[in-house]
Amino acid sequence: MAISIPGRVVVFDYGEVISRSPSDPDRAALVAIAGVTDEDRFWEVYWAHRDGLDQGSTSIVDYWALVAADLGTTWRASTVHALWIADFRGWWSLEPATLDLIEELHEGGTRVVLLSNAGFDFADPFRRSPMAQFFERMFVSAEMDAIKPDPGIYEEVAAELGIPLEAMVFIDNKSANTDAAAALGVTTHHFTGTDGLDAFLRSLEP
Repeated sequence: MAISIPGRVVVFDYGEVISRSPSDPDRAALVAIAGVTDEDRFWEVYWAHRDGLDQGSTSIVDYWALVAADLGTTWRASTVHALWIADFRGWWSLEPATLDLIEELHEGGTRVVLLSNAGFDFADPFRRSPMAQFFERMFVSAEMDAIKPDPGIYEEVAAELGIPLEAMVFIDNKSANTDAAAALGVTTHHFTGTDGLDAFLRSLEP
């Protein structure tokens, strides 16, 4: 069933909204390639340097060098490339019901946009993926030199779309990101599952 929300632009996060979390096998593969025994420490430093990667201020090579340094190890270029492949692959999953809702929004004539905290390496795959047919624009944080929840990133998206912030509907799985957008007057939904998202979107129909 088409979902029509005229006069609004629905902005979707990607990770753990459109995509699912990396699977246990994907996570285990990454740790195995890293060759570390302390899995908790690996994920601690993995996330500690992620903002720079997503903001575009840290290259992929430098990111993995920072992770290695914190772990007290070094990796050859072949290992770094294998880590990148495994990490990249882990984020390419799908929450089918979310994409079905995006298709229904598109069928209803609703403007749909992507805003993802992601590195440069995700930008082209996003735009060449089958889901891109439903999106008016795809904003990738590394290209914007900002990451959610920086208020400036929402303001830049609204300006690029030619809309007031009050016309934006923003969906994200992280409450810090939705809270920051809400403080600007954006209508937000903290994603915890597709049933709740479905109900939220239909509640916005006239």
